[in-house]
This record gives sequence, structure tokens and C-alpha cells, in this order.
Amino acid sequence: MYELKTKENDSSVIEFIESVESPKKKEDAYKLLDIFTETTGYPAKMWGTSIIGFGSYHYKYASGHEGDAPLVGFSPRKAKISLYFATGDPEREELLKDFGKHTTGKACVYINKIADVDVDVMKAMIKQSIKFLREIYPEGTE
Repeated sequence: MYELKTKENDSSVIEFIESVESPKKKEDAYKLLDIFTETTGYPAKMWGTSIIGFGSYHYKYASGHEGDAPLVGFSPRKAKISLYFATGDPEREELLKDFGKHTTGKACVYINKIADVDVDVMKAMIKQSIKFLREIYPEGTE
């Protein structure tokens, strides 16, 4: 049976941010911590070893696979900063048009630095992501 590696844990968010090597990325991580905390109203929690998540929801796919994930989150990785928003939300694509310099993967939005993007659009994406996930998973959202 598949075991989800990225689980919420009690590791210190501050210790994780302090371990970020790049001073600029560390500074941006603290800014993101403030933006996400203020916008979501949830405390920051570590998910796995490198994702800072806010809130959580329980998902279950048609395949039977289920688990828990943060509603939104970010990770200051070596190459870029990964932002985690809900996938499959058509409004996310609309908001991304005005977001600024970024690239997208299957589930992540990647940025080099906060200065490259519109923070107000980021806040709108955080709120929209939570709204979208609460509509899809009304029972398992915290």
C-alpha cells in the first residue's frame, strides 16, 4: 500500500527557515510565512521535511487513494520557491495571468523571488485555493 511521505509533523517552521542557505530566499520565506499566516488565519506547520503548510484537508480519489494535505503552502527550495495551491481550479489559471513572473508544474507554482510577483494576487490565490478545496472536500477541511 502506498504510504504518503508528506505528512504534517511537529518540526519547527522557524528552524526549517533558518536552515535555508540563501539569505535572500530565507528573507522571502519569512515574508511568505507572514503573508500565508495572515491570509489563511492558520498557523504554519511543517509537512514532510520541506513544505510549510497552512490548514489541512482530507482527500479521497475515485481510485480509493486518500490522505491529508495542507490547504496551501510553500517551500523555499534551492532552485525556486514552490507555492502550493489547489489544482484543478479554473480560477487559479485566471489569477495566474496577473501574478507576475512564474512557472507552473502539475501542482506547484514556482517563483524566483517575491519581488517578481503581485502579492495581492498571491493573497487572492491563497483565498481562492482554500475556498475551492472547502467546496470539494467540505467534510475534511480544517
